[in-house]
Amino acid sequence: MNRSTGPAPAEPSIVEANAAVLRRFPFDDTRDLEDARRGFLGTARDPLVRGADGAVWDLDAYGFLAGDCPATVNPSLWRQSRLVADHGLFEVAEGIYQVRGFDLSNMTLVEGERGVLVIDPLISSETAAAALALYRAHRGQRPVTAVLYTHSHVDHFGGVRGVVGEAELAAGIPVIAPYGFLEHAVSENVYAGTAMARRAAYMYGAALPRGERGQVGAGLGQTTSTGSVGLIPPTLTILRTGQEEEVDGIRMVFQLTPGTEAPAELNIHFPDHRALCMAENATHNLHNLLTLRGAEVRDPRTWARYLAEAVTLFGADTDVAFASHHWPVWGRDRVITFLNEQRDLYAYLHDQTLRMINEGFTPLEIAERMEMPPVLEQAWHTHGYYGSVSHNTKAVYQRYLGWFDGNPAHLWEHPPTEAAKRYVEFMGGAGEVLRRARTSFDEGDFRWVAQVVNHVLFADPDNPEARDLQARALEQLGYGSENGTWRNFYLMGALELREGAVGTPTTTASPDFLAALTLEQLFDAAAIRVDGPRSWHADITIRWNITGADPVTLRLRNGVLTHGSARVPLDANPDLDITLAEADLRAVLLGTLSPADLLTREGVRATGDTAKLTELLGHLGRPDPDFAIVTP
Repeated sequence: MNRSTGPAPAEPSIVEANAAVLRRFPFDDTRDLEDARRGFLGTARDPLVRGADGAVWDLDAYGFLAGDCPATVNPSLWRQSRLVADHGLFEVAEGIYQVRGFDLSNMTLVEGERGVLVIDPLISSETAAAALALYRAHRGQRPVTAVLYTHSHVDHFGGVRGVVGEAELAAGIPVIAPYGFLEHAVSENVYAGTAMARRAAYMYGAALPRGERGQVGAGLGQTTSTGSVGLIPPTLTILRTGQEEEVDGIRMVFQLTPGTEAPAELNIHFPDHRALCMAENATHNLHNLLTLRGAEVRDPRTWARYLAEAVTLFGADTDVAFASHHWPVWGRDRVITFLNEQRDLYAYLHDQTLRMINEGFTPLEIAERMEMPPVLEQAWHTHGYYGSVSHNTKAVYQRYLGWFDGNPAHLWEHPPTEAAKRYVEFMGGAGEVLRRARTSFDEGDFRWVAQVVNHVLFADPDNPEARDLQARALEQLGYGSENGTWRNFYLMGALELREGAVGTPTTTASPDFLAALTLEQLFDAAAIRVDGPRSWHADITIRWNITGADPVTLRLRNGVLTHGSARVPLDANPDLDITLAEADLRAVLLGTLSPADLLTREGVRATGDTAKLTELLGHLGRPDPDFAIVTP
């Protein structure tokens, strides 16, 4: 086997497996193609959306999808990516429009009496501004009279400053969101944000070339834009299902759906348009119960119940359903069928996983045994392009039983590197493992090759033969994946084995995000950064007297940074007592203001040992955004 220098062709077994997909599913069903093009009004003349540092989105990047599906892509994923890559302004119903294909998500615009309501303004201000400009080019210079966030994920609010300026904010336009939105929008990026961002680079194939041996999409959308991310806090909170609001003459009835696709989410019915916005609760794929980038496990039982409730509340009065990803469904009967099948999809995964749990099966066994009912298997909108049956069943197991499968042999296993060294030694050394793995590769058993060569890599990460063979195996697994995020993970792993770590290209730690942190979240974020072993013997107490707020005492002891109200102090005699503005406290804890500069700021008064502040901050580490994934 010759050493590879880049993406290789599909192996015969993958070519055969992908050809079988064409025979297995109804590729002659063209309704999705018709729906995805329905109402098309036009698209941007310039394919590049630019930011301060260059292009943040390229509308032409996926033009290759217009061709025939190659052997290196699962035909089902190729079909989905072609549909999702379609870009432009589309009319959903009279007075309701969507800009699709300008980011991972859709931006919806609902025309009112004076202007337009913007729903879910994408990830980046640049792509959101481009989407609004496209709408105005076809519908006139209508002002934005309200903004609505359907839920707390960044692709549904991050571009808000591209559609709303200071003038609109000063005029008091409403910014509408579900209960709990701000807390969850910010907290997701505070606690494990660095790890999530690194893994998201794998999930969306950030560094992969676009093309038949590279990134072809992510199932839910094509990829994520790389522009400026912002956040404007809501001014109108939706508190209950059935709540009605009228903005700029647009009547809306809301359904709160917490704990479904996001911790804070809502659906919206527009009774005058007979239109239903399903946010991200019902899209043209099986969604994630546990996203591969990492998050809290979602509850499919709750998800299914809210889908059933949506049909009960709005089904009879709906002629079109649309979402913040993908394309709409028209016709009352088709809408109800679509929502009911989505309901059954999540309910089946939940119930059948629990049935097998109670029969004693483990997560890996359940994932292999799970079969979907024929109707759900053949419906295109239930396919696992973003979530998957395999990793969603494992998520259900994790939700109910956690990481442990009950086998005591798994209670105290060696960590990967130590286990790998022992495995390789037991199997006769790296050379013998690789010899046998090459045979398995030639037989088309790429799952086994990836599993066993991973041990060689974790025992000897610089082994060139292991890196090459593992890259080849991951590549073939990617070529055969129907799931867009699985393909991206596999191909990103292959890329980094060949070229080294490519890092994390984007961050959501924008000024708006940092400003939205509560003080509680700010102190929690600082506590997470404490290097415990280096701080075992430190004992530092600082009292912060914050202008306009209650005093707070921080104490570092036993490697733990705790905080509490100074009215019930952690230590009655702090090492340092500082009076300062909240903005200065934020700046020094976030590292944008040094202790020395803080102490010279106007209005800052310090009593005690000022060196303790520098010492405290010295115990706070910085997370690594480029940590290794496919090697130790």
